[in-house]
Amino acid sequence: MSYAIDAVLTGKARAFRGDEASAIAKRPVDGALHVGLLGIDGDEQADLTVHGGVDKAIHHYPRDHYGWWSGELGDHALLAAPGAFGENISTAGLIETEACIGDRYRLGSALVEISQGRQPCWKLGHRFGVATVPATVVITRRSGWYYRVIEEGAVAAGDALALVERPLPGWSVERVFALLIGGGGKREPEALRLLAAMEVLATTWRARAAKLLG
Repeated sequence: MSYAIDAVLTGKARAFRGDEASAIAKRPVDGALHVGLLGIDGDEQADLTVHGGVDKAIHHYPRDHYGWWSGELGDHALLAAPGAFGENISTAGLIETEACIGDRYRLGSALVEISQGRQPCWKLGHRFGVATVPATVVITRRSGWYYRVIEEGAVAAGDALALVERPLPGWSVERVFALLIGGGGKREPEALRLLAAMEVLATTWRARAAKLLG
């Protein structure tokens, strides 16, 4: 399976709300960019305690969801082009019900691996000017996901995102998000035990699974 990359986006940390900064406002970049272990050259995160790092090096949000969001939010200016959700990679054709934890993809010439879904925070609501956006992400599970970088390389808009390996087809991003963020784990303790021991799952989400087990 292969998907065309619509856009590669980066952003700098800037004033966002009061004294708080954010790099959520990302813009498409022309030409090839280096993909390193901590992400794409030129991209920043404002708060490294909750963003960035090896498990959240690159954020991917499906362009497929933009039409649905337009129905919810109306003709919002942010939805006119990729980048509304602070994503680094935009594609169509691959969504959370199909993408799986541990999936490995060639992203241009780099090799990346899905590590976790994207847990929304207040910044997404502030960006859209609609405070309920993060809650809607949780309810609908239109979360997007993060990659860790296995092999460095380069990527540009127009390159392919090509599936190389799917070791855990039963653990879609949507399912894991529902268990760990959407509250479903309370009804599936055995699933939580498996997630807590899942080496390819991001460290913080493994810890969350263990905490939910009690």
